[in-house]
Amino acid sequence: MAIIKPFKGYRPPLSMVEDIQSRPYDVLNSDEARAEAGDNEKSLYHIIRPEIDFPIGTDEHAPEVYEKAAENFAKFKNNGWLVQDEKEQYYIYAQTMNGKTQYGLVVCTYVNDYMDGTIKKHELTRRDKEEDRMKHVRVNNANIEPVFLAYPDNNTLKALIAKYTVNEPVYSFVAQLDGFGHQFWIVDNDEDIATITAEFAKMPALYIADGHHRSAAAALVGKEKADNNPNHRGDEEYNYFMAVCFPESELTIIDYNRVVKDLNGLSSEEFLAAVAENFEVELKGSDIYKPAKLHEFSMYLDGNWYALTAKEGTYDDNDPIGVLDVTISSNLILDKVLGIKDLRSDKRVDFVGGIRGLGELKRRVDSGEMKMALALYPVSMKQLMDIADSGNIMPPKTTWFEPKLRSGLIIHELS
Repeated sequence: MAIIKPFKGYRPPLSMVEDIQSRPYDVLNSDEARAEAGDNEKSLYHIIRPEIDFPIGTDEHAPEVYEKAAENFAKFKNNGWLVQDEKEQYYIYAQTMNGKTQYGLVVCTYVNDYMDGTIKKHELTRRDKEEDRMKHVRVNNANIEPVFLAYPDNNTLKALIAKYTVNEPVYSFVAQLDGFGHQFWIVDNDEDIATITAEFAKMPALYIADGHHRSAAAALVGKEKADNNPNHRGDEEYNYFMAVCFPESELTIIDYNRVVKDLNGLSSEEFLAAVAENFEVELKGSDIYKPAKLHEFSMYLDGNWYALTAKEGTYDDNDPIGVLDVTISSNLILDKVLGIKDLRSDKRVDFVGGIRGLGELKRRVDSGEMKMALALYPVSMKQLMDIADSGNIMPPKTTWFEPKLRSGLIIHELS
């Protein structure tokens, strides 16, 4: 069963929240963070992207860069830009995109739940990325950014959240970059806190939606601290890490698409003929075409869009991994036809989140940077949870969640 606890979060004063909040560290590069932070000394990028405080070109993984993150975190606290709440409590974080709002509970989840698989993952992590985030957690002694979890729908929690969200939020703003709305409430009533804890304790599992590397890093640092503490009791703050947990039915997974640099030595005609061995290929013309159902793909090549429908017998609906469109396209197009064996390392393929739209695929092909683009029908939350429950792992770059959590609304210190 899932173990969670309330915590004393560090939060910005209302007057500063829009100055401090930022996008997550991993959705932008150093140059973008530098540009977004500008001359705003209160931007959280000074903590999560501290290389922006060094000359352009500084290695973001240099020891002095991590130390700068800790120095800036201390500065934010000392200056009153981040203030710790006096009471252990839960929080509610709502996001609105395209008229749809999803309501998450901000909690501390249990390190051992990650270690024993109660917190389930659906993607592999890379050790170098884990170590980067572990260094960041260690040097700050804090989870600066939350992970993004899903939980099975729960009517008791739905009613409790509704009770709070009819009230005026503590924070409410629209992010300028994408126009998505963000709101925040505090759950400080002791009975409601107990109810939330008890309802999570009934759940057999929680599911990582976004933030696999942050989850792994937070859990590994927590275990590391436990192992290194001769007086470890099990109730220390480092035994928990911060997450925003959303009910599964409120979450939206959007498409995660592919662009490819070349056709592996084939002409366009040869490539289309090879694809036609396993797909029904239908020319759609120059207007953007989006896949309409499972096992249908959209391909852009030489100024034209094509609908590709996987032929019967090319996939197994009873195989939770084999049935995924990302598996079908990886096996039968990227691997078999184009010779791309490893999506994690092959530089001939790149990935484009569906939030950018299919126009971005067209742009990158028309520019000459890429030769072909492939758009996929998005994975469902049920598929994700079925795969996690079965102990399987999705292929790389399968899911893209929007909206992303804003960072800087709340921070969890490990002591």
